[in-house]
Amino acid sequence: MASPKTSEPSYYPLPSHQHHQNYVVYHPAVSRRRQSRPRIICTAAILLLAAAVYFLWPSDPDLNIARLRLDRIHIHTVPTFAVDATLRLTVKIINVDFYSIDYSWLVVSIGYRGKTLGFVTSDRGHVRGMASSYVDATLELEGVEVLSDVIMLVEDLARGSVPFDTVTEVRGRLGVFFFELPLKARVSCEVRVNARNQTIIRQNCYNK
Repeated sequence: MASPKTSEPSYYPLPSHQHHQNYVVYHPAVSRRRQSRPRIICTAAILLLAAAVYFLWPSDPDLNIARLRLDRIHIHTVPTFAVDATLRLTVKIINVDFYSIDYSWLVVSIGYRGKTLGFVTSDRGHVRGMASSYVDATLELEGVEVLSDVIMLVEDLARGSVPFDTVTEVRGRLGVFFFELPLKARVSCEVRVNARNQTIIRQNCYNK
């Protein structure tokens, strides 16, 4: 009796081109956060430093004319052209810094068409940080001659108003920690006065 034939397994050749597999490397998010944290800290430190320099950098105070009153004005035409006037004003010193201000003097002068007629000096004072202070000043003018501007003065009298210039200047020291820095501020005002009723018609002030 013939024995059955054993079937041999079939073999197939491998493909000549194998498919390449792609591998993705995954980086944990924790490492990315650790790398970006120093950048965030450095940026925040730079911003804080810039803000500190901006707010702590010393600056000059602001000067404003809070009140301005002309008590009297009289213009003489004989024997020569001269002016008698009393000007009362209140200067507001505004300290915008965190440091205190010790001003040694405050000067208020009055002029006519660029020529100084007179000035007054106030006593020294103190202004706290981030605060303001008011300084009163009275300027007395008696018989101030204005010979160089006679024609203009006559024209102003004919119009019924006379322009005056006031300049307020303060000087002192700014106390920054253990140091004292010099400071200087100045404000100018153009004032037009009614020559008949001695009232102020208009005034325009600006810092210098």
